[in-house]
Amino acid sequence: MEWLWWVLIFFGVGGFTKVADTARQALRTRHERKLELLETERAREAALEAAARPPRPICGCTHHLAKHDKQGKCHETSETPVSWDAQKTPTAYELRQCNCQQYVGPQPLTTLYAEDLTDRA
Repeated sequence: MEWLWWVLIFFGVGGFTKVADTARQALRTRHERKLELLETERAREAALEAAARPPRPICGCTHHLAKHDKQGKCHETSETPVSWDAQKTPTAYELRQCNCQQYVGPQPLTTLYAEDLTDRA
C-alpha cells in the first residue's frame, strides 16, 4: 500500500506529463529519422536509375541528334524573339530555322556484332 502513495505523489507533481512528453518527443524523433532514411533511399534509387540510362543525344539547341545532318546543321524550327519591351525582355516570338551550327552532345556508341572467339561446346 505504501507504493500507492508514491504513485499518487508522482501523478500529483506532474511526473506522468514529463514521462509522456519524453516518450512523445522520442517517437517524433524516431519518425523524423525514419522519413530521412526513406528519402535517402529514394534519392539513392533515383541516382542509380539515372546512372543506368545512356546519355541522351541532345544538342545545345535542345534538339535531338536526329534533327542534325552529317555536317551538324540543325533542321528543326525554334521560337526566336522578334520584339522586346523597355526592360529588354522578349514580348513576341516567331518560328524560325534553328541557327545552331553543329551538334555538340554525346556521340551514341555504334552497335557492333562480334562472333565468339572460343567454342564452348
